[in-house]
Amino acid sequence: MQQLTTLARDSRALAALAVPLALTQLAQVALTTTDTIMMGVLGTESLAAGGLALVIFNQLRTMGVGLVTSVGNQVAAAAARAEAANSGAEQADDEVRGLVRAALAVATLAGIAGAVLMILIGQAATLLGQAAAVAHRTQGMLAALAPGLLPCLWFQAIRQFTVGMRRPQALLQITLVSVAVNAALNWAFIHGSWGFPELGLTGIGVATSCVHLLSFLALYGSARRDPQLAPLLSLNAWKADAPTVRRLLGLGTPIAATYGSEAGFFSVTALLAGSFGAAALAAHTAVNQLIYIVFQVAVGLSHAASINVSRELALGEYAAARRIRSTALACGAAVMAVVGTLYLALPHLVLSPYFDPSSPDDQQGLSIATGLLAVVAVLQFFDCAQNIGVGLLRGLDDTKSGFRITLIGYWLVGLPAAWVFAYPLGGETRGLWLGLLTGLATTAVLLLRRYNQSLATRADTPAPGVCPV
Repeated sequence: MQQLTTLARDSRALAALAVPLALTQLAQVALTTTDTIMMGVLGTESLAAGGLALVIFNQLRTMGVGLVTSVGNQVAAAAARAEAANSGAEQADDEVRGLVRAALAVATLAGIAGAVLMILIGQAATLLGQAAAVAHRTQGMLAALAPGLLPCLWFQAIRQFTVGMRRPQALLQITLVSVAVNAALNWAFIHGSWGFPELGLTGIGVATSCVHLLSFLALYGSARRDPQLAPLLSLNAWKADAPTVRRLLGLGTPIAATYGSEAGFFSVTALLAGSFGAAALAAHTAVNQLIYIVFQVAVGLSHAASINVSRELALGEYAAARRIRSTALACGAAVMAVVGTLYLALPHLVLSPYFDPSSPDDQQGLSIATGLLAVVAVLQFFDCAQNIGVGLLRGLDDTKSGFRITLIGYWLVGLPAAWVFAYPLGGETRGLWLGLLTGLATTAVLLLRRYNQSLATRADTPAPGVCPV
């Protein structure tokens, strides 16, 4: 009974930060969901090409986000130390300002480099085994998405600052508005409505880039109006302190590599799915989008757990850090169980936004996607657990272990398993997803074991002046 009471109390504390973050993540994924649905309206070929472009964009965006993700942990730890000491507030404020400037400098460099890479990858799409018509459409979509990467990463840098200060509420409001704006701009650029040019599939990329810029401006404006955030918010990225930039890169590079390792794992399987034809790639795109939606709950839990672990360790509360792990995993499992039941009970309803059952052209893609849902219902448990595991290790400032473990789980176990299941065993697209499941399960187990070991070591050898509880 005492354990249940403790779990309920810890769940409420975790939810106070995780729920706004998860809802923000879900609102953000509604952007790409809207894009994907509108691609489907344009036809299977457009869905295949646009889906591939989004996979590549998300690959580079995710790695850029990883470079600034540690900012939230660093800000949270600085604030916790200042609160505990009841002094040194001015020094903590200077530290936070320096972190914001450094984060924006890193985001700027990553955004420029990523945009160039997107355009180059678009030029090489035909070399990636895609049909000529699909490759041509993918190239145009990537060129339209590329300019939006820079404001997207600026937004993420400011977001990490607000999360570290435990004031993420404006994120949800801004993202919800951006969903509506994105849908309207998509429609306008696709069809040439309201005086906008008619761009078809490419118009979706243009609309998305515009929304990323507007979202950044809205979040910056909101932070400037917040009396607690405004004094700490500095956009002088060119004045970033070199040691702080190096510190963020030292922490962020392994996170970016970890995120990139996971996104790359999914990107490669998307390319492999394309080798089975446009219908298989369309089915893979639709199911991957479903996973991406549910994954945002795990992201919210992961970020909240990570921030809370950073705060608890700054205060020497090792027992609380252990409970955060168990609470986050329990909450994640509960959500995944509900969603998995929905997949299995109502597969056609779940897939209806992406395929028209009455359309002969969509029948094959719908059939393949329906068969994948049983695998996905299991896979998402491990996907959630491994994401929480990465966040927990980030709370320990142990960002390198996550990267090493994902290399093992995704690339040494998952990708070979996907290839074996898909090709020699003849599983095709379903086999690819069985390989994904194998890789994610391996990664989850290794990450959580590493967290337990690292936390035990820290508890046995506390930092000077800190007494473990």
